[in-house]
Amino acid sequence: MSFFENTRKPVGLGGKIMVAMMNLGHSPVARWGLCFLELTLDAKVLDCGCGGGANIKRLLKKCPEGIVKGIDYSPVSVEKSKKVNEAAIAEGRCTVLQGSVADIIFAGDWFDAVTAFETVYFWPDLPQCFREVYRVLKPGGTLLICNESNGDTDKDKKWTEIIGGMTIYKDAELKTYLEQAGFHNVQIHKKKSWLCITAWK
Repeated sequence: MSFFENTRKPVGLGGKIMVAMMNLGHSPVARWGLCFLELTLDAKVLDCGCGGGANIKRLLKKCPEGIVKGIDYSPVSVEKSKKVNEAAIAEGRCTVLQGSVADIIFAGDWFDAVTAFETVYFWPDLPQCFREVYRVLKPGGTLLICNESNGDTDKDKKWTEIIGGMTIYKDAELKTYLEQAGFHNVQIHKKKSWLCITAWK
């Protein structure tokens, strides 16, 4: 397994190094993407594929009276996310669990927003995952997808060759899948090679 495979599912020491790198490396695109997400102070948010937990921390700041939960199928990511957000976990404002987006372990109609930073590339059966996100969102809730690669540059092919199981989707593909899952008012934002999509239930 190459070191870069740890972007998909971090394991072992290489995975620990990767999640720390991702917390730093993905910061600019994550901050940009979060500009498109409006949250109330007491919002309930789910971060899918939460990686090293940096975005959970940002979300907790955006909704200081709210609750942020995270799921990731990598035990290494879950461990790192818990460490980064241990104060909020102790306060009862944060929970991080190991789990799959294809079968989300939370009740339906519960979250005000769901976020997915640099992760939909690796989701198995994307239509099923979007249906699950739709299920756990409250009516009127928002999904935010934020990707550093939008499928429009030559570099994208290089990444999919290096990282097994990675698919880089174009905005039109994601829009179609989202609408098929029931989402509406799908909005697309681009900056350089970055892509941010917001969609409503």
